[in-house]
Amino acid sequence: MPYTTNDYPDSLKNMEKLERKKAIDIINALLEEGYDDNRAIPIGTEQAQDWYKNANDDELKELENKDVTEHEDDPDVQGGKIADNDVEVFYEDDEWKVQTKGAKRPSNTYDTKDEAVKRAKEIAGNRGAEVITHKKND
Repeated sequence: MPYTTNDYPDSLKNMEKLERKKAIDIINALLEEGYDDNRAIPIGTEQAQDWYKNANDDELKELENKDVTEHEDDPDVQGGKIADNDVEVFYEDDEWKVQTKGAKRPSNTYDTKDEAVKRAKEIAGNRGAEVITHKKND
């Protein structure tokens, strides 16, 4: 049975409403792909926090109207398929970016390489993945 905006893990209770809704959405998608709760909840929580920090107004508005209990197989949606992939740190457009291999866009951007590597290690550590750090000129 999928989680809902009224029935969700206790660990999500202190999140902002839309941040929590995104976490529920991601967790439900991961559960549908076969992840167990012990993996889906922390992965979904972390990804939702990252998403919420970087979401624009259109993305927030779209989420407001989304049914987080329904998930269709969509080849354009990466979801949990990339959750175990390695995390890359690279320099582009005058900033350091942290991006999971296979993701469409970076999850975070930073002014310094050290900040980006620190964040990449946090993400990779939660997944049991590796961090791939590129040089500025790569």
